[in-house]
Amino acid sequence: MKYDCLIIDDEKELANNTAEYFNMFDVKTAVVFSSAEADAFLSGNDPSLVLLDINLTDGSGFELCKKIRRKLNIPILFISARNSDDDKIIALNIGGDDYIEKPYSLGVLLAKVKVVLKRYGSTDSDTPKKPGYDDGYLRTDPVNKTVFVNGEEKKITSIEWKLLDYLTVNRNRLVTKNEIFDNVWNDRFTTDGTLNVHIRKIREAIEKDPQDPKYIVTVWKEGYKFVSLEENG
Repeated sequence: MKYDCLIIDDEKELANNTAEYFNMFDVKTAVVFSSAEADAFLSGNDPSLVLLDINLTDGSGFELCKKIRRKLNIPILFISARNSDDDKIIALNIGGDDYIEKPYSLGVLLAKVKVVLKRYGSTDSDTPKKPGYDDGYLRTDPVNKTVFVNGEEKKITSIEWKLLDYLTVNRNRLVTKNEIFDNVWNDRFTTDGTLNVHIRKIREAIEKDPQDPKYIVTVWKEGYKFVSLEENG
């Protein structure tokens, strides 16, 4: 069965209240309370987005995220009362698309979820396919949303693909952080920290030396520039 959202959280009252609120606004939502229940649910159902707590009664949300990510390339948003930077960095590094602290506003969380669902649910069927980037070493394929480095496909998340694609389409010019938030995340809820982590992960995937990037260059306090070796090499 198809769902818009799956909530995986052992705080049963909060999870049920969140799901009830989402369903009131036509975001079809299901709830499970453990890793085992999540495994069983995902074996027979198809959510478009996951809200995942870190602390579960039968395991870690971090481990469950990695397990889900090996099978599905859907948005995973962490929801947690843990607010340390280390937890946020780990969550993003293992494949999370965002990190939302508890207690959260139901209205704000719903708005964020709707934006993400709209972003990933949109199709390009009415939009001419734009060409990818190819300089002989780095190649992007917008049709299949894949990236290849020296002929080898690199694993990146959906949001990292969209970020890389936006930068390559706008290559050789400064792309400000606000422009990225508006056009990649389609919101202003996203933080600089989230953006920085995803930029670092893309660099680790495509750069020969991520510590000395040649493709994605930081413009201090402004944003980023994708330097095209295709045209400047």
